[in-house]
Amino acid sequence: MTETTILDLGAQTRILARLAASVPDARLTDRTPCPDYTVGDLLGHLLGLSIAFRDAARKDLGPTTDTAPDSVAPSLPASWREDLPRTLGELAEAWQDPAAWTGMTCAGGVDLPGDIAGAVAADELVVHGWDLARATDQEYAPDPAALSASYTFLLAAAGEQGRDGGIFGPVVPVPDDAPLLHRAIGLSGRAPDWTPSTLR
Repeated sequence: MTETTILDLGAQTRILARLAASVPDARLTDRTPCPDYTVGDLLGHLLGLSIAFRDAARKDLGPTTDTAPDSVAPSLPASWREDLPRTLGELAEAWQDPAAWTGMTCAGGVDLPGDIAGAVAADELVVHGWDLARATDQEYAPDPAALSASYTFLLAAAGEQGRDGGIFGPVVPVPDDAPLLHRAIGLSGRAPDWTPSTLR
């Protein structure tokens, strides 16, 4: 098994859960670096992807793993403050099973190897953690191992799709000596200096 396939997502899911817990209700309608998402939409998306990648790790394939994320609008249930940290914890626990990283699985309606699905899960947690922190004016320091996995995945995706994007949108140029988080965010199609007042 490679370093990626034994990645523990627990630290990153706990960081994300703490960020979410600090979001006041009054900010749920605020803008985020995701042009089509408010903070509430982003939290709903995080809840949905946590369920999908939990089930992908378990190889519990069905509606939660077969649905493309852009085919339905994110929904934030009233119980999200209890649901999201619980589901993030379940996601992390599911990916602690070595079997999650082997064989084939499905997430977002895409069939893919288990180790790639785990890397995608790490990327989603890191990048959307940054989205949430930026949108709600919170400090953000992702788990280094998850950040490294996210950057490696995004770099490979950018190499395959070119600088014009693909699923992440056009790469935003970032200096080679910039912090790793900024370089990952640029590869994800976001500007590292984004703030809620930034014009999109």
